[in-house]
Amino acid sequence: RTNGGGCGAGAMPSGAGQAMRAAVFNLGCKVNQYESDMLVQELRRLGHEVFSELVAADVYIINTCAVTAEAERKSRQAVKRCLAHNENGKIFICGCAGEKNAAAFKEKNVEYVCGADKSLLLEKIDGDMHSLESSDGLRSTDRTRAFVKIQDGCDNFCSYCIIPYLRGRSRSRALADITKEIKTLAQTTKEIVITGINLALYGKDSGESLPELVRALKEIDVRIRLGSFYVEGVTDELLKELFALKQFCPHFHLSLQSGDDAVLKAMNRRYSIKQYIEKIELIRRYDKNAAITTDIIVGYPTETEEQFDNTLNFVSVAGFADVHIFPFSPREGTAAAKLAPLGKKTLKERVARLTAVKKQLQRSYLNANIGIAQNVLFEEDKGGEKCGYSERYIRIYAVSDKQTARILPDEIYKDGLKGGEIE
Repeated sequence: RTNGGGCGAGAMPSGAGQAMRAAVFNLGCKVNQYESDMLVQELRRLGHEVFSELVAADVYIINTCAVTAEAERKSRQAVKRCLAHNENGKIFICGCAGEKNAAAFKEKNVEYVCGADKSLLLEKIDGDMHSLESSDGLRSTDRTRAFVKIQDGCDNFCSYCIIPYLRGRSRSRALADITKEIKTLAQTTKEIVITGINLALYGKDSGESLPELVRALKEIDVRIRLGSFYVEGVTDELLKELFALKQFCPHFHLSLQSGDDAVLKAMNRRYSIKQYIEKIELIRRYDKNAAITTDIIVGYPTETEEQFDNTLNFVSVAGFADVHIFPFSPREGTAAAKLAPLGKKTLKERVARLTAVKKQLQRSYLNANIGIAQNVLFEEDKGGEKCGYSERYIRIYAVSDKQTARILPDEIYKDGLKGGEIE
């Protein structure tokens, strides 16, 4: 892993040290979103007018993603999207795609390219030496939901994944710093999502632990949700602490990637199908209606038709609330990139078959929640009809004059459920 992904020295904007309009455009994971929020906060601290979407601006920061080839393509495409708003805008690239291939961003108006380490970015833009890593953390957010990064990097080195090479080994933030940040955010936001590249590794390098962190949040009265999680981290100790929180959201996004043991071994995933289902059963002993969602990679190079059928069957047996489907995308530098890929026709056909199962599971989970009261955090208002997410991450539609309400769903509606407000 390089320190900064081959950062180029580029010139600072002519307005350095003076108030500018800046736009921070984020692609990729929740960790990226947290880091983008930090950039917005620190640029505002320096006196600039900052936006979290693409608008006419003097300076653009693109926080890129490289988890798939498509994510990289969108990251490169974002440069042209910025220039469409201001053909003279100064562009700064950071994030995983910048780390992976800085040369791909040597385009018009691109002043500086760095990677996962964004410590020099503010200096290049403003002349300010302040590091994001040394700040007091995120103090507020423009949204009703705030992300808090507790860990970065990964030690697992799954055969298809480039992220450990770009973000480095697992590194945990101090528990005291995290709790201080969450307590501050709880005063201005309604929900906090605890996120990291691999949450299950939190504290392995520091002697602290995720159950210990959750225990420290017990008295905080704000919705708390876990981000994407590796199944190995699900333990009875962790679940006891989570369900003891005042407002825990029982939604677990547990990456699976394949429902076949041989494919999991080829992927260097460190669990079996039997172990995975045992973790699901453990969660459902705490809450039988907990939302359990997952990721599946379709068409890993060694995946046979029989092994894909095993995945289809396992996904149905597990009863996921939702499945995020990714056709296999070879990442240069990983072990899986050396394998002969399956044909595009095979990938397309398997994606279609899994998508059909996904839709059945989604509908089944929605049906199971009709008549069960949902605590909803509304985020949109469309002509009097509000929509937002429940603690189980179900999209809920209702008529209400509140930002948070208890809704009793009585029908499937659009992409979620609809119901009336109850006391």
